[in-house]
Amino acid sequence: MFARAIRSASVTAPPLTRARIPRACPPSRWVSTLPDNPHIYVFPDERSLSNHLLTLLPTSPPDADLAVGSTSKLPPTPDSVLENPKFLSILHAVLAKHAHEDPYIISQARAMASTSGSSLGSGGAFFPQKGQKRRGSGYGGGGGAGGDGAGGASAQGGAGGGGRGGFIHVSDTRSPPDYGRIAWPEDIFGSLEVDAEGNFVDGTGNYQNSGSYRMITRDGILGLTPFLRDRVVDRLKEEQNKMHG
Repeated sequence: MFARAIRSASVTAPPLTRARIPRACPPSRWVSTLPDNPHIYVFPDERSLSNHLLTLLPTSPPDADLAVGSTSKLPPTPDSVLENPKFLSILHAVLAKHAHEDPYIISQARAMASTSGSSLGSGGAFFPQKGQKRRGSGYGGGGGAGGDGAGGASAQGGAGGGGRGGFIHVSDTRSPPDYGRIAWPEDIFGSLEVDAEGNFVDGTGNYQNSGSYRMITRDGILGLTPFLRDRVVDRLKEEQNKMHG
């Protein structure tokens, strides 16, 4: 469960990871990060004394428009976090442009072609299998999204069989699925289309937003591969430069 203590001036908790702020603060100022996700920085939300902003950018003061979201509680929980629609829009735009370039996703597409889709089952991504948490039976039925992947791949929206190509999922890394299993619906960013040879259709895979992704679940908050995280941060910096000239 994603409820672990973090450091905050307003919460009695074990220390947070701290990093230097590179922009508008004195050299001695530090900023906190989430211990379960050191790439997400925590700032007081100037719009509300009881809230904090969660952001991928360490610059201070933070730009609320570019934040992942805000939370009324530390550590953040699914009930305390308000997602930022603008960030979600940026995230999906970056995934549509760069997901097919991610080494993890490329490996997934090649594996689908080499196995004709049969071993991939639901088309889960090949993320590191460390500390995976399994949900109870209340999170979907077998053979469907959120289930145990027992049904046919084409019915589950995953990789096709018989060398016909199909779709592979671009998923959050916070709860990676077992090999041949589909990620939980709330962990799936979207899908890419792959042909029978493992190539992305039209060169990019024609990314399709799943519409079911949730920024935070009880398994964690926004887990991206290093490649995709770097692309998202680059885009956020571009947007930040536009905002501040």
